[in-house]
Amino acid sequence: MTRPIHFGLTQAELPTHWYNIQADLPEPLPPPLHPGTKQPVTLQDMTAIFPENLVMQEMSPERYIEIPAPVREILALWRPTPLLRAVRLEKALQTPAHIYYKYEGVSPAGSHKPNTAVAQAYYNKQAGTQRLATETGAGQWGSALALACQLFGLECRVYMVKVSFTQKPYRKLMMQTWGATVFPSPSDQTEYGRKVLAQDPHCAGSLGIAISEAIEDTLHTPHTKYSLGSVLNHVCMHQSVIGQEAIKQMELAGEKPDIIIACAGGGSNFAGIAFPFVREKIVDKKEYRIIAVEPSACPSLTKGELRYDFGDTEGLTPLMMMYTLGHDFMPPKIHAGGLRYHGMAPTVSHLYKLGLIEAQAYHQVKVFESAVQFARTEGIVPAPESAHAIAATIDEAIKAREAGVKKVILFNLSGHGLQDMSAYDAYFSGHLSNA
Repeated sequence: MTRPIHFGLTQAELPTHWYNIQADLPEPLPPPLHPGTKQPVTLQDMTAIFPENLVMQEMSPERYIEIPAPVREILALWRPTPLLRAVRLEKALQTPAHIYYKYEGVSPAGSHKPNTAVAQAYYNKQAGTQRLATETGAGQWGSALALACQLFGLECRVYMVKVSFTQKPYRKLMMQTWGATVFPSPSDQTEYGRKVLAQDPHCAGSLGIAISEAIEDTLHTPHTKYSLGSVLNHVCMHQSVIGQEAIKQMELAGEKPDIIIACAGGGSNFAGIAFPFVREKIVDKKEYRIIAVEPSACPSLTKGELRYDFGDTEGLTPLMMMYTLGHDFMPPKIHAGGLRYHGMAPTVSHLYKLGLIEAQAYHQVKVFESAVQFARTEGIVPAPESAHAIAATIDEAIKAREAGVKKVILFNLSGHGLQDMSAYDAYFSGHLSNA
């Protein structure tokens, strides 16, 4: 217990480039298809909702793309983020496993989401965009984009899934503090939102519905572009700073992980920590186990089909090859709002198909049991999404104890749960269900 448990990097060691996993895939990624023609989308197709500079990143085959200096300057407000060893959790579990976690909750918005929000706001500003429209599940992405838009002088409009809008009011207030306008989705602000409400006035909403509303807003409002917090290639690429830092920090710790774990909804935080390690697995033949952890209530990888599907409910987005539960899937009202998405990022789906990563699903009550154990040993209250990674980590540490073998486990603690205390209240009061 006497060894250092905090492994930090200096600001000078902040990654200078994003890593694009498309350059190292053993098989190319199936292209997205135009929703009307069903032909591969072109750059011109995508610029209806995204600025051209981000579309070029989305389609880029380059392995590394330089991070612009203004983006690095803002990232340096909180990056590199710390890597910590969970020695108290190890002791509580009586495990020979060494448990490390990369803590993304130190960002101003409290999660990993600003890593891409800042980049997207920068590129939109460079392209002349004046206003961004987006959706958000639990509010972490909406908060991050509101902050980024404020920093770059852009207007921000957020459609927040209604169940989370109700469960997490302080996330809405964070967005408003940073200047964003926030509506519960489905809303009366769009034609599609009004259509959904007419069919079901009490609809709790979904990310698919909120995406449809944000895209409709984008298409009908001048000088507006759409911004997405997960799923797409450029989003996953922006998050790769997490894994690049973690590789250096594990070297400082004098260990190499046997197992890398992160929660997965759309796939961005999982991609962020996992993809640089997947590269080592592909290129250097490293024998990592890399595990994506999703909710049993929304199990796109473990129960979904690999096929082309829309990213939104109305069918406005390009069709993407991904593991999906169906774009009209309505997930239960679990508190991990950021994981209530019907499909998985095409890059993550592709890696799962190729057997380069694993997937596990956990019920909500088990997740919160693990979250509380982590909070009571390590002191940090984790976000419900991040707690899925903790549940899998604890199980792997127990397996190591039962087998009597040392394992080095690294997981991504993608955000704190200080805006999610109503979920903890439901757990402690016995009102939390697995549905």
